[in-house]
Amino acid sequence: MTVQPARAVLVTGASTGIGQAIAIHLDELGFRVFAGVRKDVDGERLRTTASERLRPVSLDVTSSESIAAAAAEVVDVSGEKALAGLVNNAGIAVSGPLEFMPVEELRRQLDVNVVGQIAVTQAFLPMLRRARGRVVNMGSVGGRIALPLLGPYAASKFAMEALTDSLRREVRRWGIEVSIVEPGGVATPIWDKSAAAADELLDGMPPEANELYGDLIGAVRKEAQKTGEEGLPPLEVAKAVGHALSAEKPRTRYLIGRDAKSRVAIARVTSDRAFDSLIARSLTGRGS
Repeated sequence: MTVQPARAVLVTGASTGIGQAIAIHLDELGFRVFAGVRKDVDGERLRTTASERLRPVSLDVTSSESIAAAAAEVVDVSGEKALAGLVNNAGIAVSGPLEFMPVEELRRQLDVNVVGQIAVTQAFLPMLRRARGRVVNMGSVGGRIALPLLGPYAASKFAMEALTDSLRREVRRWGIEVSIVEPGGVATPIWDKSAAAADELLDGMPPEANELYGDLIGAVRKEAQKTGEEGLPPLEVAKAVGHALSAEKPRTRYLIGRDAKSRVAIARVTSDRAFDSLIARSLTGRGS
């Protein structure tokens, strides 16, 4: 599967993990990739792993000034009609018990994973409309099934499901395709970053947080570590993004990974309470 080299695509959150894999894979497919990074060192590292078509772009999705500068750079390099696709991949994972979750952390989660995605989309949509381009949002199986302690992250991914549906139905009149990719566990640094952030967050919570949720916290942390080591290779997610940007008829949703598919399949035929028990049993050995 190849595309015309002149067709440009912007990938947010391309520094590491899934975003990096997407940027490199799209470069290999022949796209001219604008790789959104927050640090210059990450951009330089990307340059060494891709062709000369790949261009790092400084981009912080929570900064309107940064988004505007990135949009201006894309127009300056490729022109106003050359943007074939936008991949909204940037994201963070905030975890912890909702009972003790600082509201500012919840706001930060939604600001990066939801508001930031829409802000970027708004900035680039005129270019996408002129080029009949495509939008690919990075969701998660967590956008369909929310696990304990991952409420803030799941909320952001549930929101992206809704926003993807709304956007797809709003822009179809211009031939713009909008898809969402829903991976299960993927082996990326986000799990280590999330665990470190969770430890820092828990240190600031009252002692009863650990007293009440300590066993669950330990179980979820163990699962996160396992996912970081044994999860799906990021390239599998990148391939789905490549299909969404290149296929004549892209899917509206790409559910990726056996764990994601099995979880969704079980949830479809199981009551909420029965599914709650299955999750509790898998994490802590207790079904209630």
